[in-house]
Amino acid sequence: MCAIVGVFGAKKASTVAYYSLFSMQHRGQEATGISVANGEKIKLYKKRGMVADVFSQETLDSMEGSCAVGHNRYSTAGSESQGDAQPVFAKYKLGEISVVHNGNLVNKNEVREELIAKGAIFQTDMDTENIIHLIAKSQKDALVDRIKDMLTRIEGAYCLAIQSRSKMFVIRDRFGIRPLSLGKLPDGGWIVASETCAFDLVGAEFVRDVSPGEMLTFEEGKEPVSEQIFEPDYHPCAFEYIYFARPDSIIDGKNVYQTRLQMGRKLAEEVPAEVDLVLPVPDSGVAAARGYAEGLGVPFEMGIVRNHYVGRTFIEPTQEIRDLKVKLKLSPIKHLIAGKRVAIIDDSLVRGTTSKQIVRMLKEAGAAEVHMRIAAPEIKFPCRYGIDTPTRAELISASHGVEEIAESIGADSLGFLSVDGLIDALGRDRTYSLVSFDGNYFAGGSADTPGCAGGC
Repeated sequence: MCAIVGVFGAKKASTVAYYSLFSMQHRGQEATGISVANGEKIKLYKKRGMVADVFSQETLDSMEGSCAVGHNRYSTAGSESQGDAQPVFAKYKLGEISVVHNGNLVNKNEVREELIAKGAIFQTDMDTENIIHLIAKSQKDALVDRIKDMLTRIEGAYCLAIQSRSKMFVIRDRFGIRPLSLGKLPDGGWIVASETCAFDLVGAEFVRDVSPGEMLTFEEGKEPVSEQIFEPDYHPCAFEYIYFARPDSIIDGKNVYQTRLQMGRKLAEEVPAEVDLVLPVPDSGVAAARGYAEGLGVPFEMGIVRNHYVGRTFIEPTQEIRDLKVKLKLSPIKHLIAGKRVAIIDDSLVRGTTSKQIVRMLKEAGAAEVHMRIAAPEIKFPCRYGIDTPTRAELISASHGVEEIAESIGADSLGFLSVDGLIDALGRDRTYSLVSFDGNYFAGGSADTPGCAGGC
């Protein structure tokens, strides 16, 4: 998850970065930060909390410069200190550097141990700090060559924006696991962001997606220079469409809302239910629920109201907080539900805790039957490319059958979208990263590889 943004050649780069991060708040709520370069120095401000709470107008006004990189943090491991927020900044032989990263380096521990053995001192638990050290320790003369040197040492999923005092470098790993797009700002500057919804807010024109294995170099007075660093082995993450991305974003050429609608339609084909109405778990289940209702030919209702001032339960760090926030976050409309057979559509099922509480809530509201449908396949394997799908022991589908899970959560029935159904909904024009469903760790790592340490 996480969000990154890079802005180059803008009059108020810090403000553009701020609004871009604000539009991508859903990708990370733990911490946020922006660094700005003005050709002579880099100024950094980062803190735990939401974008609107961390940055004031005064802070943004003090960050003068035409180049900015920013980050919203979603951690899946490591500490939650302010020091683990991004960007990661350092002074080194060639000057100053600032890095933001979305993804997860699966060889993080191996590289870190080598760096420590050579005298490196680490200040955080983030894999992003490996990148800074590798660049600093490279013997190449130019920063661009040091970056290329660094890229030969890291493995896994990454989208990077690297800022010097006068240039910006943007890189997407050869698998294209995490999304990254390029846009043109109204004042002539450039922007790269994890999602195209950031472009909409700042008035940028979408140019294209950054290609897997591509590096873009931004320099004053020049068009961005593209260089294909690695041969592409394209595996975009299916979870971007299932859950992560905003529905109005276009991820690698595909509208997120439309793909979710297709998932719901396919789900209705594969696991229909005899119900009176279809309800979504808001908000990421809405499009799939509409598709499911269309497929069944039964009414769709927004029968659960979401309190938008409570964060996403999936990314909260402790079970106790998750349990409480489900109650704070979701409330049923009883007169719609009482006496009805309902299908409740969610985007995914990880531990089963949230689903159990939702089923109980609907039955307490008077539902005659509750049929849970999941617009994604069963999650049986941890993802090591920047998603908080935890250890296999915590994944309920890794050790329980569908009927067992239905009984556990109290549902009258339970159904998942098949892997083939998901691929049909997404389109068979590319090979997706389905690691959480099929355990194919194509980019290194395994089910036993330590999770993301904050780089994502």
